[in-house]
Amino acid sequence: MQERITLIDLFCGTGGFTQGFVDYSDSFEIVYAIDSNREAAKTASANHARCMVSTEDIRETEPSRVAEQINTSKIDLIVGGPPCQGFSSLRPNRSSLEEDERNNLFLNFARFVEYFRPKVFVLENVVGLLTHDSGNTLAKIQEVFSDLSYTTDWRVLNAANYGVPQKRERFILIGSRDQTPIIFPEPTHFFRGRSIGYRDKSRSPLALELLPPAISVMEAIDDLPPLQSNEEALIYTAEPRNKYQRQRRKKTHDLTLHRATNHSPKILEIIKHSGDNISCIPKHLVNSGFSSCYSRLDAGGPATTITVKFQSVASSKCIHPTQNRAITPREAARLQGFDDDYIFRGSLTEIAAQLGNAVPPLLGKAIASAVWKMLR
Repeated sequence: MQERITLIDLFCGTGGFTQGFVDYSDSFEIVYAIDSNREAAKTASANHARCMVSTEDIRETEPSRVAEQINTSKIDLIVGGPPCQGFSSLRPNRSSLEEDERNNLFLNFARFVEYFRPKVFVLENVVGLLTHDSGNTLAKIQEVFSDLSYTTDWRVLNAANYGVPQKRERFILIGSRDQTPIIFPEPTHFFRGRSIGYRDKSRSPLALELLPPAISVMEAIDDLPPLQSNEEALIYTAEPRNKYQRQRRKKTHDLTLHRATNHSPKILEIIKHSGDNISCIPKHLVNSGFSSCYSRLDAGGPATTITVKFQSVASSKCIHPTQNRAITPREAARLQGFDDDYIFRGSLTEIAAQLGNAVPPLLGKAIASAVWKMLR
């Protein structure tokens, strides 16, 4: 096998997914990435300096023109996650496939696969895709790739089983061009706690109890300086306390993105009462909301899925385990498995959205290990 493995990243967002591939092996070379979100694309470009990053609409982007721009049509691997709001199990009452144009963006992923004919492709998405339209959506997706002469298989991977301090589940579909056996990564950490899950448990790799336990929230963030509402810290005040923190900090000197939300007095009063779920809040303070709203992250276990609204305690389970505030963008980045030196572009609100939408780099690294075996 050639040493250089060329890679295209579609719907790249922050570039976190493919950062995992680069972290796994220098042989992975990202030659082209595209995302219509300009700030997210700036983040991807800042971290993948040798990669051409486009902000065009993929629906108007011809693969043949991309091949001219990058001066090659020989691509080994295509990865990407078409926007998935229409599939999301968090919003089950969305419109049907035909009515939600975002759900058809996977066809543009397929256009690139058809043109470049990579040896392998990886398509990631939300678990809700599995039950969308009673499973017909997934069947259609696999049929499209079968018509392109690709064999496909899929699994539901929980990021907590791969060293990410977050029980974030993703649907991962891998395609193989030349009948190469499809491989999925084996879990490296043990976690079998509550999650969205899927009824067919054989579709989720089994994590053995003899593995190291999943990384907890506090194991990921308790070296970061304590903050109150609207405070910011620019320097580290403690040494890394474990392997995960050392790996994320590496040789980073300046602390960035560790700024707390400016909560109103009413929200601060609510936060003081917060616990595992909304029922911990006195009824006179909060009279509506999902069970996960106004609640604290579990200090001793992996975080629930980090969303784009993690700075708002009314939106999800995002209150610091011991401090009276929502988690900061830096803490969210830690819980997503980003290294502290990963560069983010845009306002704090835009960065929060980028973090909530990102695929954890450590999950990408685990998938890269499986793809590496396939390509070899």
